[in-house]
Amino acid sequence: MIIKVSATSANLGPGFDSCGIALTQYLLVEVLGENKDWEVSHDLGKSIPDNEENLLVKTALKLAPDLKPHKLKMKTDIPIAGGLGSSSSVIVAGIELANELSGLNLTENEKLIIATKIEGHPDNVAPAICGGFVVASYIDGQVQSVKLNFPTCDAIAFIPNKELLTKESRGVLPNSLSFNEAIRASSIANVMIAAVSNSDLKLAGKMIEKDIFHERYRGHLVPHLPEVRKISQELGGYGCYLSGAGPTILVLSPPEKTQIITEKLGKLDSTVRIDVLKVDNEGVRIY
Repeated sequence: MIIKVSATSANLGPGFDSCGIALTQYLLVEVLGENKDWEVSHDLGKSIPDNEENLLVKTALKLAPDLKPHKLKMKTDIPIAGGLGSSSSVIVAGIELANELSGLNLTENEKLIIATKIEGHPDNVAPAICGGFVVASYIDGQVQSVKLNFPTCDAIAFIPNKELLTKESRGVLPNSLSFNEAIRASSIANVMIAAVSNSDLKLAGKMIEKDIFHERYRGHLVPHLPEVRKISQELGGYGCYLSGAGPTILVLSPPEKTQIITEKLGKLDSTVRIDVLKVDNEGVRIY
């Protein structure tokens, strides 16, 4: 059995903690059979546990404490602590692992509720489970979500060679916004979502870049954000935003503009990884 979970990009600018898209990078978890102890083989470095302390196993055991130990193989091309939902993909895979091995028969909504409670917000886990573009809320312990079609485009991921932990990135955010700022911020988000649902990426991109919830506070933590945004604007990108907590920056691009944008981005920093991705509409899957 193989569990496949996509990378995700959260926020899309003003859709803070509620909007996210699934992308064509993946975590693969292969279940190799029962074992004396939990064993998770991977090539992600010593900081990632290879036993029952691995987030994958810990998540599964939360749902099914009596689950028999298994040998697992974990492979991913999602950058760790890079703003593309690496931890969310593992949580979603852990839920699927318990669901399949213990026969829990969880519905998609039940998986979403469990994942959101573990992660703390639904912006990454929702698209990882459902695929596509998902708008979700987590209020008073209740999760509500809507999956919308995301217009065809390329997603150019500009991935700096550094990690930025969510805790550090969230630590620079304010505790509150003024009433007037909150109105402005929510109106920007509302128009962005409406534009996406109307397949108007030009308008959606404009709204994405007008975020006032978080990017202005996090910008100093992210190398090249102003330069990447300028390149996107000059060369015909739809919009550019900080993916999740960063440091990855995502450029939504018309396919015919992607090559020229990526070539220009590559000249900014030779240490940066640039991946051209698509939106994945399938969600988590089992083989």
